[in-house]
Amino acid sequence: MKKTLYQKTPLIRSTSLEDVYYKMECDQPSFSFKIRGMEMLCRHHLNKGVKRFVASSGGNAGYSLAYVGQQLNLAVSVIVPSTTSSFMIDKIKGLGAKVEIYGDVWDEANIRALDIAEKTGAAFVSPFDDPLLWTGHSKMIDECVSQMEKPDHLVVSVGGGGLLCGILEGLKRNHWSGVKITTVETIGAASFYESWKAQKIVELKEINTVANTLGAKRITEKALSLAKEFEINTALVSDEEAVKATQLFYKETSKRVEPACGAALAIPLLYPESFDATERVLVIVCGGANTPSKQ
Repeated sequence: MKKTLYQKTPLIRSTSLEDVYYKMECDQPSFSFKIRGMEMLCRHHLNKGVKRFVASSGGNAGYSLAYVGQQLNLAVSVIVPSTTSSFMIDKIKGLGAKVEIYGDVWDEANIRALDIAEKTGAAFVSPFDDPLLWTGHSKMIDECVSQMEKPDHLVVSVGGGGLLCGILEGLKRNHWSGVKITTVETIGAASFYESWKAQKIVELKEINTVANTLGAKRITEKALSLAKEFEINTALVSDEEAVKATQLFYKETSKRVEPACGAALAIPLLYPESFDATERVLVIVCGGANTPSKQ
């Protein structure tokens, strides 16, 4: 069996909160959970002889794809929107991938990536909307099963819904039924929140958040359909709360994560009253490579 590029990440117990556990996806080689699905997707296509890949990304998906591409000797192009930081663009380029800036939001970059893939024959890589990604991400729940007792409550940030799909797939596969799920987004990127409220896919008119890696105007339909099988609580936090949570998390663990990850961390760190006193809480620390300076 081939050695995986992603790592089994630690599960640590919070030192500041009672019965709260962090799944440390920030410790992946690409600093986020994205590497799990990207590796599965790339190996699938590579086994079919494909060695050219083009992706749309706000940053982390592209960085993880570039990392996998470097390790497997693949040609990778990443289309990013203008909101992607120069720091992140340089990091992706540093792994040998080509980067093109196109559009003001991820959705526009995605249209460009689809067009390039069609014209060149490269494999198109969505940052969140592919069953191969979801299955790759679900492996983190397999790990959690060996690391802790079943949680009562799970907290996760949601962007386009790929991580949520993976987590729900993993919960089902491991028969971890009855786990309450709190999904968290920033106010300016509330695509899952609005879709869950309407019980149908709602496309946002715009994205306006510092947590730009959550910036999909529209979630994958699978996230909504899978979520209907679970007890879901949707939460929104401000940009300021997401950033404050990253600072508190750094103070506790010495680990830097993005505001997109801070959205999930904001619930236990700023609103611990959200949980019953007897609940065991699992927080997915999804990570993020875009942490250029001291927060």
